[in-house]
Amino acid sequence: MVKIFKRETAIAPLSLIVSIYTLIAYHYPLFKLVVNNIEGGVNGAIITGGLAVLMLATNFMMCYIMLYLLRGVGRWIVGLSFIADAITLYFINTYDVLITDAMMGNVFNTRYSEASGYFSLSAVIYTLFLGILPAIYIITRKIDYQSAKLFFKRTGIALAVMAAMVAININNFTWIDRNATQLGSLLMPWSYTVNSVRYYNAEKKRNQKEILLPDAEITNNKKQVVVLIIGESARRSNFSLYGYHKKTNPLLETEDVTALNATSAATYTTAGVKAIIDHKPTDKLYEVLPNYLYRAGVDVIWRTNNWGEPPIHIEKYQKVADLKALYPDADERYDAILTVGLADVVAQSSSDKIFIVLHTSTSHGPTYYAKYPAEFEQFKPVCTTVEMAKAVPEELMNAYDNTILYTDYLIHSTIQSLKGIESHSSCLIFISDHGESLGENNLYMHGVPMALAPKEQVEIPFIVWSSDNSLKVKDIDNAEQYHIFHSVLDFLDIESPIYDPEMTIFE
Repeated sequence: MVKIFKRETAIAPLSLIVSIYTLIAYHYPLFKLVVNNIEGGVNGAIITGGLAVLMLATNFMMCYIMLYLLRGVGRWIVGLSFIADAITLYFINTYDVLITDAMMGNVFNTRYSEASGYFSLSAVIYTLFLGILPAIYIITRKIDYQSAKLFFKRTGIALAVMAAMVAININNFTWIDRNATQLGSLLMPWSYTVNSVRYYNAEKKRNQKEILLPDAEITNNKKQVVVLIIGESARRSNFSLYGYHKKTNPLLETEDVTALNATSAATYTTAGVKAIIDHKPTDKLYEVLPNYLYRAGVDVIWRTNNWGEPPIHIEKYQKVADLKALYPDADERYDAILTVGLADVVAQSSSDKIFIVLHTSTSHGPTYYAKYPAEFEQFKPVCTTVEMAKAVPEELMNAYDNTILYTDYLIHSTIQSLKGIESHSSCLIFISDHGESLGENNLYMHGVPMALAPKEQVEIPFIVWSSDNSLKVKDIDNAEQYHIFHSVLDFLDIESPIYDPEMTIFE
């Protein structure tokens, strides 16, 4: 075994081995997609075979260039790419995800406590046998780099093969273009490298100095408070308020709430939260609702057990650790800590207008079973594996439904707190950032591009309660997350040039 690693290997055969291994080890999902989306016959064979040869030539050329020009560093890059490929393949196979720029945004913004919940014994096996062992092989090889003449000759041949494969499939360009997003999301290592760059470029552009909105003005001194609860991965179809057969909203069904049908603007947290606090659909970084209200003189409090919001420029931005310091007896494991002391917050405020945001994480998978206290495990048995495709469907649904039951409690307890505040007219709005797939069409969790997203990932709840019984909610067929911005301005009696009366939910 030691002799194998000490033996010198020519750079070209080694690069070819790496390319063949990459094709075989990491691309079953890609070719499964291709086969399922093409017709048989000669043309199907041309697409499939051409794609395979193109990938072989491309990976050979890139590996050859890195090993030749970067030498030892190149070996480490190739070795680490094996590990990254293996981890990526685990997520694709286990959660049936597409590796897009949005998905890479989820990866970069996920906290360790959440990320650790995705891993299992299968993840270790993937990483060890498909990643670490081949990485050791490539890193420890002695390489004969050969001459510069051969380097240019072989890279030229690889380019020629790539060009030939493109030419052969020129008549299939329409099919390739139509499926480009899915194909590109399954190519290793290009899916996560290219989309990481795309994500960071978009973030750099998005996080430029925010564009200020026209000044807003508080029009009266009525004491009013709005609590906005942002749900995480809460899909509408599992709320009994919307007709679900299980009693997941027993407390809210006793309250005078309005449940609107709504559709999310995205299937991932960062875009979903941005839409909830933005005044219109846009890729630009305009001043978001909490910043806008704070600048206008509203007392704004943002409490979060999640991540992914745009930059929030307010004084009272509180994470779980901050709340635990304020309320030592609160249980920081669950989202109820966000609701502790709300009545005191309102009583202590020196402002007539108060806006409170509670950004929860209750229904975020795959560890649904860990998102609620034991007393809320009413639907049994529950799934406790993170490999959702291997879960018993009924157990997976039970665990998720328990998170909705806990969400029901969070919303209801907040309403009870607001009812106890007689000094202020109050309003509560609950809306989710996006929905969730639980095995329908073999999809799990969320993050599918909007063009392909199933209804489970975009149909969300929009629940409204107010202490003012005379305040009526419009009959809206399908509300949007962008309704939030204008509805909050409307309730708090804030005048603004950008206020759109068509976008408020209130009559």
